[in-house]
Amino acid sequence: MMGNPLLRVEGLTAGYGGAVAVDRLSLSVAAGEAVALLGANGAGKSTLLKAILGLVPATGGRVRLAGEEIGALAPERRVRRGLGYVPEGRRVFPGMSVRDNLEVASRLGWAERARDLERVFALFPALEGKAEERAWRLSGGQQQMLAVGRALMGRPRVLLLDEPSLGLSPKLAGEVFAAVRAIAAAGTAVLVAEQSAARALSAAGRVVLLRLGRAVHDGPVETLPADALRDAFLGG
Repeated sequence: MMGNPLLRVEGLTAGYGGAVAVDRLSLSVAAGEAVALLGANGAGKSTLLKAILGLVPATGGRVRLAGEEIGALAPERRVRRGLGYVPEGRRVFPGMSVRDNLEVASRLGWAERARDLERVFALFPALEGKAEERAWRLSGGQQQMLAVGRALMGRPRVLLLDEPSLGLSPKLAGEVFAAVRAIAAAGTAVLVAEQSAARALSAAGRVVLLRLGRAVHDGPVETLPADALRDAFLGG
């Protein structure tokens, strides 16, 4: 793992209505590192991301961001501390332009906001030519790019991505994950939950496998045993 962890999750337990979906789970992500969070449907991937952000209450464990315990903070305060979140389903503001979707996520002054907008357009050139288009007119892949770009406008130190390739063509999914690599290379810590193992592993340096809410493997992608991946998805 690279450097000191920017995000550290320690023994986190979370779920819904008394049902445990994340069970005493620990992981960490360093600045400049992309970590793939893999597992079958129901393994706890989305719940973990939501618990890190505070959208799902944790019943045990701790979440630390740059050494600060943030588990008692409301989601909006966690975002201000440096968490960015792209939920499953490309939730953009459909009636707003691409530019307005991006700018509404920034808390900075005009000059800094303009610079961040340029960075997003450099990362996703397809969006620049459609800056004044309403978001509902974009393709699914472009909407996903817009959702990622909007999260980046908040200058997150840690970016949480939930199923970014869902419903995308292989070509567009590849473009999204190329952007994930670039985002991590620029120094952001990235934790990406993904159903498509091949896509996620193409962008990550490390992989965490979940099974029934627990981490059953955590290590570099190149040392991932094939049977561990199979067992995590098929229950071997």
